[in-house]
Amino acid sequence: MAKIKVTQTRSTIKSTAGQKRNLEALGLKKIGQSVVHNDTPNIIGMINKVKHLVSVEETK
Repeated sequence: MAKIKVTQTRSTIKSTAGQKRNLEALGLKKIGQSVVHNDTPNIIGMINKVKHLVSVEETK
């Protein structure tokens, strides 16, 4: 299973409550913070909801 590195690049100030909850569920709290997750459909769906706030890289 592939790994994905997700980094928060933008602020959540004007984001909706659902987007803020998605970032929190991904484990992101600050700009510049990164987390590594497995490439699962659940994670991909959460990333798609906040794709304008994060950057995604594939890792090994």
